[in-house]
Amino acid sequence: MSNPTTEALVTLGRAYVRRAPGTLFKSALAARFLNPRLRDHPRQRVVDVACGARFAVDTQDLIQRYLYLFGVWEPNMTRWLRSRLRTGDVLVDVGANVGVFAVLGSRLVGGTGRVVAVEASPAFHRRLLRNAELNGCDNIRAVNAAVSDSRRTLTFVLASSQNMGANSIVPYDGPAESTFETEALTLPELLEADEIARARVIKIDVEGAEGAVVRGLKPVLDRLRPDVEIAVEVTPERMAQLGDSVDELLDTMREHGFHSYRLANDYAPGSYPRTMRSPSAPERWRGPVVGETELVFSRVDAEVLV
Repeated sequence: MSNPTTEALVTLGRAYVRRAPGTLFKSALAARFLNPRLRDHPRQRVVDVACGARFAVDTQDLIQRYLYLFGVWEPNMTRWLRSRLRTGDVLVDVGANVGVFAVLGSRLVGGTGRVVAVEASPAFHRRLLRNAELNGCDNIRAVNAAVSDSRRTLTFVLASSQNMGANSIVPYDGPAESTFETEALTLPELLEADEIARARVIKIDVEGAEGAVVRGLKPVLDRLRPDVEIAVEVTPERMAQLGDSVDELLDTMREHGFHSYRLANDYAPGSYPRTMRSPSAPERWRGPVVGETELVFSRVDAEVLV
């Protein structure tokens, strides 16, 4: 049974983290008290987020918990998308989860633009549809499908409901919370010709399967608009388990005229208060990719992708 005093402190602490000026004590409060409390004693709410949208959340899950606690998920990515998307653009969001960036993109591209939100998980696809409806996002085309380099059936495994976004096709030997099978297509097969031609940003977050997604996209890379930018969250260890490598992905993008940038990303709750105040832009990346890294590929040649 929840303690009313503790629940009141959680509510007050959340209000302080989200709305009080400055960052004093916010990192410690979020990391040591609010995040574990909301994870272990989840709340189900419809909440307002920083971009002005509303989301139905369950704080047991990492992404939904951060939306509830901070009002934003991945502040640096959020800031970068705001700097990229304009009225009439197309955003392709592969691995759209509950629709955080799809809904943001919907507001940025307007009625003449479009968001293609691709999500393999039927459960997340339903949540995405609900959040799109909550926000009146008529310009989102939600696709319940997997993306790969060929047509085939894929099996997804979820290890823990505390991070439901970790649904992955990477082999997993431990106890699984759930599994499901779905058909995969290449991204060009999923997209309409107009969506390929107008895509300003293609965002790929597929928990280790990014090598296959980019291979499938390769035939149309030279047909994309000149200012297209492609964000790929790469996880080298997971890619290797599927027989892929980051180097192959980097070589593919380089061959098609793209420069590599790294967008800083820290999932630790204590990092959010400061990052929310001062989000950073992607910086040119020259070194090897070690560990989970958000890469941005652009034909712009600069030190910082502003």
